Amino acid sequence: MNTLIIAILSFVGFIVAYHTYGKWLARKIFGLDTHATVPSEELRDDVDYVPTKKEIIFGHHFTSIAGTGPIVGPAIAVFWGWLPALLWVMLGSIFIGAVHDFGSLVVSLRNRGQSIGEVAGRMIAPRAKFLFLFVLFAGLTIVLAIFGLVIALIFSYYPESVLSVWVEIPLAVVIGIWIYRRGGNILWPSIIALGVMYLAMGLGAYVLPIDLGQWLGIPLLGQTYMSVVVIWTLVLFVYCFIASVLPVWTLLQPRDFINSHELVLALLLLGLGLGVAGLTGQADLTASAPAIASDIPPDAPPIWPFLFITIACGAVSGFHCMVSSGTSSKQVASEGDAQYVGYGAMLLEGGLAVVVILACCAGIGMGIFNRTGTGANYTFEPIREEARFQSASTAGEEGLPPVTGHDAWRTRYATQTTVTNADGTTTVKGGWASHALKQKVSAFVDGGGNFLATLGIPLKMGVAIMAVLVASFAATTLDTATRLQRYVIQELAQTANIKPLQNRYIATAFALVLAAAVALLQGPSGPGSGGLTLWPLFGATNQLLAGLAFMVIVFYLLRRNKPIWFALLPMLVMLVMPAWAMLDQMFDPQTGWLFTGKYLLFGFGVVVETLQGWMIVEGIIAWRDARGNYPELPPLETFAARGKA
Repeated sequence: MNTLIIAILSFVGFIVAYHTYGKWLARKIFGLDTHATVPSEELRDDVDYVPTKKEIIFGHHFTSIAGTGPIVGPAIAVFWGWLPALLWVMLGSIFIGAVHDFGSLVVSLRNRGQSIGEVAGRMIAPRAKFLFLFVLFAGLTIVLAIFGLVIALIFSYYPESVLSVWVEIPLAVVIGIWIYRRGGNILWPSIIALGVMYLAMGLGAYVLPIDLGQWLGIPLLGQTYMSVVVIWTLVLFVYCFIASVLPVWTLLQPRDFINSHELVLALLLLGLGLGVAGLTGQADLTASAPAIASDIPPDAPPIWPFLFITIACGAVSGFHCMVSSGTSSKQVASEGDAQYVGYGAMLLEGGLAVVVILACCAGIGMGIFNRTGTGANYTFEPIREEARFQSASTAGEEGLPPVTGHDAWRTRYATQTTVTNADGTTTVKGGWASHALKQKVSAFVDGGGNFLATLGIPLKMGVAIMAVLVASFAATTLDTATRLQRYVIQELAQTANIKPLQNRYIATAFALVLAAAVALLQGPSGPGSGGLTLWPLFGATNQLLAGLAFMVIVFYLLRRNKPIWFALLPMLVMLVMPAWAMLDQMFDPQTGWLFTGKYLLFGFGVVVETLQGWMIVEGIIAWRDARGNYPELPPLETFAARGKA
């Protein structure tokens, strides 16, 4: 019952926040004007600047910001206990994340759809533009590299998800043509497309799981470039090039609208399953996982400040400012839609993060399992006592009870445990270092699958639904990030007067070639495994970007003589916490990148911290004369709209 009560209270809290704090921001602070001219009308080109109904742009915006971040982050953070994760998601998304996204969207709307980095050049100082754009460029390079690898790994771990994710693409193109060329309605075609996707999930689960490793006889990762991860990564980047240069109405908008329906349906199913599991006593949050974990292993980072960079997208994420100011601001058809899109989408993402926390704790407590078999004949067998701390494919002896409750959570999260072997010796199992990507994602997929099973959905189908949810949202983030990186490269090229990179095709190709080079870095397990070592950079860099975006929002308000207190405190939090965490990662005597030979990570950290410090200095210099001194936009005829080259 406590699981259901927490879920209900969380969603009620989000709804109340939208209609109180969100409405106050919209009316009293930003003063949204439904009659104001927006960039999608003023600069309409039907490629990037396209006036769009708020329901469609909401779908695009939400699915772009809700990649694997609100899934992986909370799935890791419950390692410290479910209560700190839940509190940070609730308070962070309402008072920091939604304000960040909403503010970034409004600032961009009132600056002709310019990215938050370009706006920094006018709100803070000309040098700040270059500094911010360079941070964006570095951050997006990591996002593209990491998310490309993440999706490739999801396709490898869950081959039943592949068919449904790729079937969605031609469906979205057909819907895009139907709406924008024929003037058709999007709702029913989108629902039909969702039905086709669910049919493809069933085919993927029971008939045609697309397992490249089995089909081609190649390893997941290997010492050559002929591996599953490398092939999927390259295929995804080719797709991203095509998707990011097409007009947004062709693929991006309709696909994201379908994905928004997919998420709503999945959340409804998860909510119903959670309700049934809670009412029947099958799911018990407090019995499954500790509110605050006490047996943290020595190799785990401290909860303070690492909680604030581990859960990013579910509470606040710097990547969102790029979506708000990079694509969404060019499509919003009325300023009045900004609260619905900017503030509302972040609260829904917070709701998703709450469901992830409950799935990774109460859902996992219902039982954990291993995949056995190959091809379409695979099954899921419960892990039993004998196999609790084993990584072998066996699920354990049939006569032993399955692992459930707190033992299931500890097994999945591998808190450090001493196991007595058959010969009397002992072995230490688990620890923070054991948190591989598969464990992070499978905690949500397995827990969500357990919730769906209470509704009579077979576990095999439930796992397929959860895996497709993760893969499809990561894919939307990937190609949106590609489009955003193209904008950033074009803006930098305009600043430096580099003509070739102002062309959208060349800029996109440059972005993806660089991301592929980073993603496929040589590592201990061959090409691709090196790119995965960049994962620790993502959290801190992403959250530092949120702090810098808050700087721009604060200066925008300051120059317009608006109150700034509600944004100033979040700005300080998001500048201090990520910087603290990154410095700890760089200089910790035991695990720091400098002392463990991780010089690529250390060098990147030095660059990011230097740029952040420089931005802060520029802000301090500009502060004295900022109040009431608002720089007007240049005449429209001199404004160089991006993406038209």
